[in-house]
Amino acid sequence: MISVSDVRSRDIRFHYDLTTVFYRLLRGQHIHHGLWDPEHGQVTGDSPLVAQIHLVNTLATKALISAGQRVLDVGCGMGGSSIHLARERHCDVTGITLSPVQKLWATTSAAFSGVRRRTRFRQADAEAIEFSASQFDVVWSVECTEHLFDKPAFFRKAAKWLKPGGRMAICAWLAGEKSDTPAGVEQVRQVCENFLCPSLGSESDYVGWMTAGGLEMVEAADWTDQVLATWEICERRVRRTGMRWLAKLVDRNTQNFLNHFETILNAYRSRAMGYGCFVARKN
Repeated sequence: MISVSDVRSRDIRFHYDLTTVFYRLLRGQHIHHGLWDPEHGQVTGDSPLVAQIHLVNTLATKALISAGQRVLDVGCGMGGSSIHLARERHCDVTGITLSPVQKLWATTSAAFSGVRRRTRFRQADAEAIEFSASQFDVVWSVECTEHLFDKPAFFRKAAKWLKPGGRMAICAWLAGEKSDTPAGVEQVRQVCENFLCPSLGSESDYVGWMTAGGLEMVEAADWTDQVLATWEICERRVRRTGMRWLAKLVDRNTQNFLNHFETILNAYRSRAMGYGCFVARKN
């Protein structure tokens, strides 16, 4: 695991309060990576939205999400995954986000999408919130655990929220196979600092944290090559739209966020960073 010391929780919350609109413009209603999977007909020419929905559907299938199940979406953002799961899989979804702006956006979007009765959104810190034991069939998190300060403690706690037989489904930015070189460490450090990640764990870290929480691993997959096009698209959009100039009117962290899209793209290409999919089961 590679860590930095100058990221604070309030900076993460403030970042998402301010950059929700930027995320919406750059990535649409789903503010996570897309999954381009040639084996299943997904090619880089497909729209980012198609690839993002493919990522959600692929993870949902691996997690065996079905009608009537209770799902906790940790780091729900603007509610994209929560709304899709409620609408397409007919499950009951609770989403939590650190940002009050994102909570409002998600609640409004759910109402417009016709799934208000099957979704609820709370502003909460994933590391501080408490739920009853055995409350959920699935704990789901797409690109949130990067922002957690004590990842092992979170996985221990989240495992208790699962019912017996329940699944944990995680997609996460990772410290990659080349992160142990001086150049790799520097690339990951820059990503952590400019994208407000206290640390990036490796694939083996995630497997260790989940199993230490009492879960049995079902799958740990490397999706780096299949998601890399996300940042190629975002970097082109930033160049073409002049968003960097608009970011100068917001704050320094937002400027750094937009100015370092090429940094994360290069970190993926060098394998200093990776992107992982993890599914585990509670016995």
